[in-house]
Amino acid sequence: MAALRVAGLALLALRAGCAAAAVPLVIWHGMGDSCCNPQSMGYIKKIVENKIPGIYVLSLKIGSSLIQDMENSFFMNANDQVKEVCSQLAKDPCLKGGYNAMGFSQGGQFLRAVAQRCPFPPMLNLISIGGQHQGVYGFPRCPGESSHICDWIRKTLDLGAYTAAVQEHLVQAEYWHDPLKEEDYRKNSIFLADINQERGINETYKKNLMALKKFVMVKFLNDTMVDPPISEWFGFYKSGQAKETIPLRETSLYTEDRLGLQEMDKAGKLVFLGVKGDHLHFSEEWFYTTILPFLQ
Repeated sequence: MAALRVAGLALLALRAGCAAAAVPLVIWHGMGDSCCNPQSMGYIKKIVENKIPGIYVLSLKIGSSLIQDMENSFFMNANDQVKEVCSQLAKDPCLKGGYNAMGFSQGGQFLRAVAQRCPFPPMLNLISIGGQHQGVYGFPRCPGESSHICDWIRKTLDLGAYTAAVQEHLVQAEYWHDPLKEEDYRKNSIFLADINQERGINETYKKNLMALKKFVMVKFLNDTMVDPPISEWFGFYKSGQAKETIPLRETSLYTEDRLGLQEMDKAGKLVFLGVKGDHLHFSEEWFYTTILPFLQ
C-alpha cells in the first residue's frame, strides 16, 4: 500500500509539471507586494527558473486576485495567512518530498511561522531576505505606491497597536514590538510574541524550527524601511529604550534557547548575510552568487 501511495504521489507530481531533479522553492512576498509582480516576485521566479532548469517555483498568492493578495499583506490576520499557506503547501503534490522557502521582508517571518507550525511537507532551508524576526518599532518609509496606506498604519499603531481590534485586522501590528511596552507586547501580540516564544515554550515550535538544514538571514546594511534593521538578524532594541540595539546572541531568546536558535547556531545552521543597499535592493549578480547556492 505504501508503495502504491508513493507511486500515486509521483504520478500527481509529474502531471503537475514537477521536476524530480531539483528541490522545489516556495516564495512569499512582502508588504504591499503580490505573488506575481513582474518587477519583484515574478522576476525572482523567472531568474531562479533560468538558473535551475526544471525547478518548480511556487510564489504564494493569498486571495483570489493579485489586488486581494496585495491588500491581504496589510489587512488579513497573519495567523490566518499562515494557516492558508500551510493548507496550500499540504495540498501541492510537487512539495511532498520537501521544499526550500524564501521570504521577502514580512514574508520571511511568515515562512518561519510555517516552519514552526506546519512540518509537513518539510521545509528544508529557510532564506529570509529582510525579514523582521524580532518585529519592528517603526516604518520610516513604505514600499512603492503604498505610502498613503502606511501613513494610516503609522497613525493606527501610535493610537493602539496592542488593542484587540488592531491586532486582529492590521498585519503590521501583529509584528509591532514596542521595547518601551514589553509587557503589553508579550500579552497582546497575537502573532510575533507567539512564534518567538514570549509567553512560554512550545516545544513543537522549537523542534520543527531546529529541523531546518539552514536558516539564512539577510540584512540590508543601508535599510531605511525596517526599524531597527538588526531585526533582520534576529536582534532588537535593548528592553526599556529605543536607541541601543543588541545582537541575537545577547537576547534572552538566544541565551535561554527558547526557540532552539542557540543550538542551531552551534550546529552551523544559522547563516547571517549582509548586503549593501536599502530594503530589498540587491543585484542579480549578488543573488546568483550568494543566495542561489542554498537552492541547489
